[in-house]
Amino acid sequence: MSGTARTRSTGRRGSLAVNLTRIRQEESFKSKAYAALKQAIIKMDLYATSEPVMLDEREISERIGVSRTPIREAVAMLEQDGFVRTVPRRGILVIRKNKREIIEMVQAWAALESMAVRLLIQSASDAEIAGLRDLMRKFADGQRPDDHLSDYSTANIAFHQMIIGLAKSDVLADMTDNILLHVRGIRALTIGRHDRAKRSIEDHLAIIDAIEKRDIDRAERLSRDHTLGLAAFVERHGDEIFD
Repeated sequence: MSGTARTRSTGRRGSLAVNLTRIRQEESFKSKAYAALKQAIIKMDLYATSEPVMLDEREISERIGVSRTPIREAVAMLEQDGFVRTVPRRGILVIRKNKREIIEMVQAWAALESMAVRLLIQSASDAEIAGLRDLMRKFADGQRPDDHLSDYSTANIAFHQMIIGLAKSDVLADMTDNILLHVRGIRALTIGRHDRAKRSIEDHLAIIDAIEKRDIDRAERLSRDHTLGLAAFVERHGDEIFD
């Protein structure tokens, strides 16, 4: 083919060449640092204190065991994701959301989790679904969630995370990562207020019942309404929470 550049074949007729570059070791460290930092931030109880939550680059480097260069690169990625913001001469600030942003994130979570419910009903086994009831069993069997708020708060968060996990959708899991950081903190902060724990366990048991019966429409609606109840609570009482 005179005058025309040939595309190098990968060995199969009609396929295009794939130009791959060997991954440098520091790039691997950057990815590992990003994953470790992201998971650590997601697990933070971000709204338990009104004080700014700051991370120190040197301390992170020492604890993770990599140099500061991949830490800086990982932090830059987390900034793009909206998890943190670098503050000159102060460190790395983990970002909190304001009242309106929280309401919108909870609403988004409601939509994503209701879809997760649909997907898990279609694909999860009975044994996997039984794990949801196991999480709530001791509270369903007469142990008042209000009397064990710390335990129930942990179980509550785990319940919603399990629903996302049982959907077996990597895209849904990725989409909820950023939201989870804030929604889990607000759930934990509000669960002991205005008799919410009692209503929460009742809602959870109703959702589980619908899931066990493979009633997609009812399970979706109950899941969505349950989480939208949190959004409505933040709307009414958010000034107390974010004061």
